[in-house]
Amino acid sequence: MEMNEQVYEGETTKINWKRELWSWAKTLIVVIVVVSLIRGFFFTNYIVYGQSMMPTIEDGERIIVNKIGYEIGAPDRFDLVIFHATHDTDYIKRVIGLPGDTIEYREDTLYVNGDAMPEAFLDDMKTEFSRGLFTENFTLERLTGVEKVPEGHVFVLGDNRRNSIDSRHLGFIDVNTIVGKANIAYWPPKNLRAFN
Repeated sequence: MEMNEQVYEGETTKINWKRELWSWAKTLIVVIVVVSLIRGFFFTNYIVYGQSMMPTIEDGERIIVNKIGYEIGAPDRFDLVIFHATHDTDYIKRVIGLPGDTIEYREDTLYVNGDAMPEAFLDDMKTEFSRGLFTENFTLERLTGVEKVPEGHVFVLGDNRRNSIDSRHLGFIDVNTIVGKANIAYWPPKNLRAFN
């Protein structure tokens, strides 16, 4: 039977089930479109392959990336960024040098513009790595031939410094190739956490 009667406080209302189902279907379609737009333009997810960001991000973890943040602002030092390394490969690395910075590593200490910078996210790895320097000594000029990070570019490194292809190999990263900032690791669920 297509029509049912329901009584609300003494009133009788006839419900057309086809109309009700169509209303729910339209709502569901709108929700799917809105979620797709938000995901497509504001956020996306990635699966991290490899060990270059350990222990911060493990091989196989899934992360959510904020794609809109750098449309209205610039990367900050120590942000975890996803960028197009090649036409079909994206990498995740940590921003170490910003435009205009001089960079030097000496005795496992990062110096930016001559000032020592703490890297607390590396403390555990440095403790575990007892065979010499965790990050080999270098200066930006010796690596790249220029003294400062050029405008419109950043210098990035993986947290697992002994096992990372990063700006030491790739050179400076054009900010226009940056997809976004890693915000949250969500899979596996037991490792759910936000990144600073």
